[in-house]
Amino acid sequence: MKLVYNPDQILAERGNTAQAMARQYHSHHLLPNQCSSLVVQTIRAPVAQVWSMVRRFDQPQCYKMFICGCTLLRGKGGVGSIREVNIVSGLPAETSFERLDKLDDDLHVMRFSVIGGDHRLVNYHSTLTLHEEEEEEDGGVRKTVAIESYVVDVPDGNSEEETCYFVNTIIGFNLRALAAVTETRRLKATNFNSV
Repeated sequence: MKLVYNPDQILAERGNTAQAMARQYHSHHLLPNQCSSLVVQTIRAPVAQVWSMVRRFDQPQCYKMFICGCTLLRGKGGVGSIREVNIVSGLPAETSFERLDKLDDDLHVMRFSVIGGDHRLVNYHSTLTLHEEEEEEDGGVRKTVAIESYVVDVPDGNSEEETCYFVNTIIGFNLRALAAVTETRRLKATNFNSV
């Protein structure tokens, strides 16, 4: 099976830390009918601030623009919790049922699996990691690098390329929205503190 999106190529200019995170958390074993990829987003906000939003398994709609609501069906947002996610109209699904498989507050790693829903993302597993960028930005603002990878079955009638394109597009929108929300919060906090 060929690799549709080459993670090494995507991470080539992201530095040693990003490559180490990818090797440790974003290397997946694929079955013959599966595809995998990853998306990387740099965020102009400290890792603790970004993680405070990402770790909220019960509130993905805070930054995931295709989600209009979320209800915890089991648990309180920790590992093993199950959520029902309501998807905005216009997409080819209405609900997704997802289980939180890993939540590491020290290493900033979150992993979840889709366990049901009226969509075509069968055997979908996502891993999201955050780490601080190796170099400081001008002005002393620390940046966070978010890496999200996934494995998913290729639906009948679709190619690996089509499946990866669709999932990468959704993840890309979500990570850009995460960047916009956390960067706006950082700027508001900075402006508030300087008054």
